[in-house]
Amino acid sequence: MKLHEVRPRKSEDRLPREDQLAWKLALMAADPAPVAGDVAEMVANRLIDNAGVAAAALGRRPVANARAQALRHRLGPGAAVWGRPPPGGVSPEWAAWANGVAVRELDFHDTFLAAEYSHPGDNIAPLLAAAQHAGRSGADLVRGIATAYEVQVDLCRGIALHPHRIDHVAHLGPSVAAGLGALLGLAPEVTYHAIGQALHTTTATRQSRKGEISTWKAYAPAFAGKVALEAVDRAMRGETSPAPIYEGEDGVIAWLLDGPDARYEVPLPEPGEPKRAILSTYTKEHSAEYQAQAFIDLARRLRTRLGDLSAVRRVTIRTSHHTHHVIGTGSGDPEKFDPGASRETLDHSLPYIFAVALEDGAWDHEASYAPERAKRPTTVALWRKITTEERPEWTERYLEGKAFGGHVVVETEGAGVIEDEVEVADAHPLGARPFGRPEYVAKFRRLARATVVEEQQERFLSLAARLAELSPGEVRQLSFASDAAGDASTANGERRGEGLF
Repeated sequence: MKLHEVRPRKSEDRLPREDQLAWKLALMAADPAPVAGDVAEMVANRLIDNAGVAAAALGRRPVANARAQALRHRLGPGAAVWGRPPPGGVSPEWAAWANGVAVRELDFHDTFLAAEYSHPGDNIAPLLAAAQHAGRSGADLVRGIATAYEVQVDLCRGIALHPHRIDHVAHLGPSVAAGLGALLGLAPEVTYHAIGQALHTTTATRQSRKGEISTWKAYAPAFAGKVALEAVDRAMRGETSPAPIYEGEDGVIAWLLDGPDARYEVPLPEPGEPKRAILSTYTKEHSAEYQAQAFIDLARRLRTRLGDLSAVRRVTIRTSHHTHHVIGTGSGDPEKFDPGASRETLDHSLPYIFAVALEDGAWDHEASYAPERAKRPTTVALWRKITTEERPEWTERYLEGKAFGGHVVVETEGAGVIEDEVEVADAHPLGARPFGRPEYVAKFRRLARATVVEEQQERFLSLAARLAELSPGEVRQLSFASDAAGDASTANGERRGEGLF
């Protein structure tokens, strides 16, 4: 890996293209370095992971609405919409939209945490859609996904967005564009312009994850993937982009991030060096914000030691800056303590999640967020006794990628003070029970059981297991049908509203 300095330049400096970050990303996408076997296996794991969480969300209203929109945009050969019979026939940017919303709805797929947050699995839906429409092989798809993960992870390592309240999808647009460049074998100049357009059009604020969090949280990454596909289409037709998009005097860094005096260092693989960033990412065992994963595991462990939870006087969670400010009391969001809050808001409330996990000793992607569950009096009482504190040692370990947990102090009546801590979630590569292929398959089957018949499950899994060897025809079959997606006019048994088209 080589560190590349990225800083704003005045227009009069006329920064050469070869010194621009977007060009370096485009060159990396075009680099023919081989894909390592363990990387290819992890790409298949994450495809299985995405499909499972998407299957579980097929009946939810945001997913049904995105699917209904996509089905209005038929195109041959097109791409498949998950839940509908393959091979597809939907314009690829709209298939990416529908599948991307389905993947993101339950907040249950992979994550990478560094200077910036991300869910790099959001790259998969747009790349799969493009591969199906363009008739690309499984090997092409694996190369594209490995490249997209590399770009997003490297950007997250080097450029923090959240201090300026810019949403992490600003790294997703460029990573999808770069991944598509690798998938389609595009010339660096084409990918360069696609990256510039994708960044320019997908930079948004973090209000989508602040206050009363709305259903747009699931749509935001899908929108970035859709826009990146459209940017690639335009660039392939010869259209250009604002440049230099990162370093320009009026560019993203100078006006939206650290300003005209900013200095960043972005690590990128050297020419010929395999792209291995996907191996630094990790999936979720529980359907909740990643920074809550380790605390769910810790709550399950603490529950047996605490006994009567009504005796709890106060719970203090000492953790990183990021956890404290994003899902903890450092956010200043009163909605994080509101029993009537949306699922999306509760998903980003560590006090709520810790309280429920303490009471139930488990976590469920549906039952743990049910309105009646959130309003249970004992839960509300315990929930409001929980606060978070930022501790420098946990922030340092977080930024080093060594710990995404914290130290918990429980003050009780009678039993005194009980303390415990956790560094990483059980399912993390460094955790007690790291996920491998069997765990990914088991998670898929568990989540798909209610919506996808066993025959469809096994057909999808058999294809995904051979991902790097699939022919273009087999790539087009990477989907599954479901009765939960059969009637686009309803969602979870309720009538949906009608749109414009």
